[in-house]
Amino acid sequence: MTKRIYNFSAGPATLPLPVLEEAQKDFVDYKGAGMSIIEMSHRSKQYDAVHQETKAAVKRLLNISDEYDVLFMTGGASTQFAFIPMNFCTNGKADYVNTGSWSKKAIKEAKIQGKSVNVAASSEDKNFNYIPTSFKFSDDASYVHITANNTIAGTQYKTFPKTKAPLMADMSSDIMSKTFDVDQFGLIYAGAQKNIGPAGVCLVIVKKALLETIPEGLPTMFSYKTHAAEDSLYNTPPVFAIYIMGLVMKWLEANGGIAGMQKKNEEKAKILFDRIDKSDYYKPTVAREHRSLMNVTFRLPSEDLEKKFITEATAAGLSGLKGHRSVGGCRASIYNAFPKEGIVKLVEFMDAFEKAN
Repeated sequence: MTKRIYNFSAGPATLPLPVLEEAQKDFVDYKGAGMSIIEMSHRSKQYDAVHQETKAAVKRLLNISDEYDVLFMTGGASTQFAFIPMNFCTNGKADYVNTGSWSKKAIKEAKIQGKSVNVAASSEDKNFNYIPTSFKFSDDASYVHITANNTIAGTQYKTFPKTKAPLMADMSSDIMSKTFDVDQFGLIYAGAQKNIGPAGVCLVIVKKALLETIPEGLPTMFSYKTHAAEDSLYNTPPVFAIYIMGLVMKWLEANGGIAGMQKKNEEKAKILFDRIDKSDYYKPTVAREHRSLMNVTFRLPSEDLEKKFITEATAAGLSGLKGHRSVGGCRASIYNAFPKEGIVKLVEFMDAFEKAN
């Protein structure tokens, strides 16, 4: 068997090994069909079963009511930055909470469309090292947009703000990592490649009542109505990415569901944060109460030591620990599929590195 390293990459990220092995087994001949699933028509009975089973599993895992549609879309989460104001900013006004790079990109896309953006709260004053807890929401905003987990800064909402307007959330990097109430939201979107599948598909959960507010005259492919009405099959969907997502959903259900994942994620993160807090050699970059369970960010005493740390860690089979290019430092992304033993190995490496340097 090929030796696998520990992949701390922020995305595309590590997937469950049983998922990869099942996909490998079925890749050339899917369930006796005589062809791969990536060769099949998206109108075929075999793919339709995959499509419906994946959607049903998402609904079960997140306890999604019939008041919501579950969509599989393309263009990643970044396309949703434009989709949301295009479809839902009906009066030209929207509230955004700015907690870092992805929030800023979402704000930019709304402004490109000429929308009036009220930044209801921001953590930019402290280099995005916390999540705001005080908000100045507008009385007439069409919606409120937040980024639930910030892969670059390493912050995460522990509770979500209560809003009068529909709450829209980018959950790309913490979807299905902890329990929450979908009913709090008007729309949730998540690029799959961090926690629930490979790059190529974006999961969208949208309240059906909101779809009725979408204006007429939008380009066909840029209206959520199109994708909801056609069950995400208006055009050819990313078949293979949805198939892998379906396998990940089965893996999640077999491993305790969302509550089980949350318990494991909390245990994993505690091991790493306890090591970071053990000495001043490794310094956390995020306020303790807002630390992400998914993306653990930290610094070493100097940038030269950080480079050495990353190089030697990579050689030791601990890959992807370089912080985002915009902030530097180190980052360990420890999504659902990341194994606990990989974090134990990282902590052992951190001990040895500090002793030697």
